[in-house]
Amino acid sequence: MTWYERIIAAHVAVTEQVSHLEKLESDRYFVWAEDGANDLMAGGGHAERAVSGTTDLFTKVEFDPWAEALEDSLSRYGIAWSLVSVALEEETGFIHYSWDWEVC
Repeated sequence: MTWYERIIAAHVAVTEQVSHLEKLESDRYFVWAEDGANDLMAGGGHAERAVSGTTDLFTKVEFDPWAEALEDSLSRYGIAWSLVSVALEEETGFIHYSWDWEVC
């Protein structure tokens, strides 16, 4: 399984309301994006490769169970993650969760 297949599978295990890089027209959805690499260099090459990225949950559900479900799913797929922030976007009414993750 490639790194992106693992990321997709971890998200889809929670919901089909997930997109790569693009906003969805919905009141509840995930958007994920890769943002770089964290490679281990050895012997003049890449000994280990890891891709880092972010996932954002936009929801109008207070204490949304998808947040905990995503964390559990990322862990089940062996993906390191950290919850970065939770904020209310007053203009849109969305509660915006943001996670950083890294997958080998």
